[in-house]
Amino acid sequence: MPRHTLTGLTAMVGVTAAVVWAVRPWYLHWGATSEECASALPGDELMDSPDLVSTRAITVQAPPDVVWPWIAQLGQGRGGLYSYDFLENLVGCDIHSADEIVSEWQDVAVGDPFRLHPEMALVVANVEPGRALVVSGEVPIDDAPMPFDFTWAFVLVADDDGATRLVVRERYAYRESWARLIVEPVELASFVMSQKMLRGIRDRAESATVDTRRPSSPVSTA
Repeated sequence: MPRHTLTGLTAMVGVTAAVVWAVRPWYLHWGATSEECASALPGDELMDSPDLVSTRAITVQAPPDVVWPWIAQLGQGRGGLYSYDFLENLVGCDIHSADEIVSEWQDVAVGDPFRLHPEMALVVANVEPGRALVVSGEVPIDDAPMPFDFTWAFVLVADDDGATRLVVRERYAYRESWARLIVEPVELASFVMSQKMLRGIRDRAESATVDTRRPSSPVSTA
């Protein structure tokens, strides 16, 4: 390879890395306030010293009891992940995000599988109905254990005006020194999917709130 070509490629890689690093705080904390990023959340107790933490959030114009059913039915084979289904299904996840609450999917308990793929599942580690769902575990690659521990928390915080802050936190603890080389690209992809998921949950919950407030059509007496 010509020297000037190698120099150009090296410079391009360096610039790309610098840009990604510059926007890293934004995509790790998308939508979240500094207070939310610093606050303790359910699930934090499962990991003492995380190497990477992302905290993302969105405001939902609906109370927590309206938002919670959408959280309770998260998972493959249930309500889906409310994100880009077509991207997830490119790798065989078979996810179909629901647009309605399904009563059969509302029961969730510690120890239940939280599926991301028909053959791939995390485990429900903590449930506080109406407030928090926490899952943890690992996603193996080619039957080999992942080089990091992982927790994923979905937390609802009521606002004084009747709205809800939906806060989602991911925490990673590296088992191997090279785990960062996997987690950093994964976390960038996670941002793309997570912001869509947060907006998907918000839109569904707010739509449900509007539907319940809409007056019934008058009954014809003709």
